[in-house]
Amino acid sequence: MKIKKKSSEKTFDIINGAFLLILVILVAYPLYYVLIASISDPYEVYAGKTFLLPSKITFEGYKRVFKENSIAGGYLNSIYYTVLGTVVSVALVLTTGYCMSKKTLPFRRAIMIFYVITMYVGGGLIPTYLVVSKMHMLNSVWALILPGGVSVYNVIVTRTFFETSIPQELYEAASIDGSGNIRTFVKIALPLAKPIIAVMVIFTMVAYWNDWFTALIYMQEKSRYPLQLVLRQILIQSQAMASMMGNMDGGYAEANKLTELIKFASIVVGSVPMLIAYPFVQKYFEKGFMAGAVKADLSKCQYNKRL
Repeated sequence: MKIKKKSSEKTFDIINGAFLLILVILVAYPLYYVLIASISDPYEVYAGKTFLLPSKITFEGYKRVFKENSIAGGYLNSIYYTVLGTVVSVALVLTTGYCMSKKTLPFRRAIMIFYVITMYVGGGLIPTYLVVSKMHMLNSVWALILPGGVSVYNVIVTRTFFETSIPQELYEAASIDGSGNIRTFVKIALPLAKPIIAVMVIFTMVAYWNDWFTALIYMQEKSRYPLQLVLRQILIQSQAMASMMGNMDGGYAEANKLTELIKFASIVVGSVPMLIAYPFVQKYFEKGFMAGAVKADLSKCQYNKRL
């Protein structure tokens, strides 16, 4: 039996649907615009003729980007840095957040205050560089991972999840049954923390994938450059070439045109891997954002299954 909606409910649905449609357009159109601009003549883009469809299609920007031999190496480096950095960072954040969620932890409040202070006050670029140098991590993957391996914001979110979404009675039952801290964390907390783990993986993965400044500071060999730094080098070289050709008739215009194509193509090349990876963790993303709003699904707990 269908329940008829009231006129007020229908009005709300229409307004809500229209609002969500506008929101989707505002989010999706910039991505679409960059895509069509990367295959359109830059002069057509400047003239506003690519509002909906590409104009005078050309793939020169992509040809120039993929012509560089360093692109393949940059992709592999970025994947390696992102995967390793995500694993290390998420592991540190989960263990830290779990420990900070325990009210029996000595000096818990003082430790949390110390963490929060680091969100507002940093050591600065030069002291951090000196620390990394003294620890012999320059030109290594650990220079990109360890200095920013623990995000205080992520720790706070994870701590909140463990405090509010997993019943404390479950921890107490495990303790009475003889389960130690490590076993409780592995067998009970982690299986119930899949939503927040997915959120942390997305946040951390995107951060490491988009990070180019850290590699610029600490990486000395071009063969170790991540993709974003390789694309930056290609764009800088193109801009320098355009400046050198400034005195030639028509030379600057053509070089500048290629520079604009490379700029848009670089955005697409650098964004596609994250756009592909996101759907695989999307189903957990919403649950993770609702951390603390509802209790965790106890059916996923290995300890509960054993009982």
